[in-house]
Amino acid sequence: MLGKLLQPEVQSLVKARDFARLHALFAEWAPADLADVIADLPEGAKVVVFRVIPQSLAASVFAYLDAEEQEELLHSMGREQAVDILNEMSPDDRTTLLEELPPETVKGLVASLSPSERAVAQKLLGYPERSVGRLMTPDFIAIKADWTVNQVLDDVRTRGRDSETLNVLYVVDDHGKLIDDLRIREFLTRPLDAKVSDLMNDSFITLAAADSQESAVALFRKYDRTVLPVVDGGGRLLGVVTVDDVLDVAEEEATADAHKFGGLEAPLDLPYMNSGLWEMFRKRGSCLVILFLGEMLTATAMQSYEEEIEKAAVLALFLPLVISSGGNSGSQSSTLVIRAMALGEVTIRDWWRVAGREIVSGLSLGLLLGIVGFTRIMLWSVLFHTDYGPHPYILAAAVGTALIGIVGWGSLAGAMLPFVLKLCRVDPATSSAPFVATLVDVTGLIIYFTVAALIFLPHIAH
Repeated sequence: MLGKLLQPEVQSLVKARDFARLHALFAEWAPADLADVIADLPEGAKVVVFRVIPQSLAASVFAYLDAEEQEELLHSMGREQAVDILNEMSPDDRTTLLEELPPETVKGLVASLSPSERAVAQKLLGYPERSVGRLMTPDFIAIKADWTVNQVLDDVRTRGRDSETLNVLYVVDDHGKLIDDLRIREFLTRPLDAKVSDLMNDSFITLAAADSQESAVALFRKYDRTVLPVVDGGGRLLGVVTVDDVLDVAEEEATADAHKFGGLEAPLDLPYMNSGLWEMFRKRGSCLVILFLGEMLTATAMQSYEEEIEKAAVLALFLPLVISSGGNSGSQSSTLVIRAMALGEVTIRDWWRVAGREIVSGLSLGLLLGIVGFTRIMLWSVLFHTDYGPHPYILAAAVGTALIGIVGWGSLAGAMLPFVLKLCRVDPATSSAPFVATLVDVTGLIIYFTVAALIFLPHIAH
């Protein structure tokens, strides 16, 4: 929005080639704010702004842009300017960018980096996709146990500018093995002649380079950390992962789960407004076809009860009411269990405890809705003289009883489906609301007409 407001002024300065004023306009901006402005500018103006602002600021701003905008800018820039920005970017942000580019482009860009940055980029890209190694940066402060606080602070002054974070310093032995991590405040509040070994408590949390990024999110959440060290199999310190990168992973996970809950085959690769119609069609269409085929079983089930419907057409009036209740209860249970799994509150071993809880809560909720349904039919029959046939109270009893069974079954089915998918090594988020509703729709019909056949239809026959 701000970029659109500044467009006339920026384009005027670009056209006049008044680069000094452009530099003065943007040089003091925060990188995140400047990225918002640049995103709204025309392509040519973006490139000019990146040329006139300081190189270190350009690298920071570039990291805040969307992957699509980064790729477009790289193609618009000259090769030399693109490489300069990549050299200035932090290793973890650069790895995230390179992951999104075509392999041939990555190969050329990495080859153009400075020797030191090329070695770092190749090392990080060598780790498996979606691993912690792809998130980490090797820019950290390592200290020795026999140093004094004064030596540590001198080292921080010397090397701290190039470190990803100074919140935590890492104590390593002569072989680079991590033996402790200490917050910077420990050094700022102790005498200058105190030894690092006197501050150590030998209590620290680590990540392995091969760990999944999802496991890193769980550790950051559990221990409430802003940075965690990454070690190899021998305990040697390789790098650190900071919370900003983990938050990006958590956002991706949440987006993917939200899309799966909505019944998409896979999450959109781009923001909604930037996604092409073909991608939307492809990722939504396949699931809709599957759901449609599943719902066709509903028609098959109704066809098998055609005789009962002919005897008492009034039963069809309450089909949407009864079936939707089962789908809603199943979706609630599924959502609760999937979220509990994601937070580590529930494991596969807990399936029987979850089943017990859902049976009790499902039947209780079914009883509640059954009473509401019974009351609604009786009130409409008495107050508004709605024609429900000669036995409205029996119809109300049948609908109420069916609701108990359908809601109870929906709750149990919705809760158990994530466990089944987990056993099959499928993401439990796949048991989204539409799939649970489709499953419960078919089974709910069977329960509804079975109850009606036992309670209501015998009175119709007489």
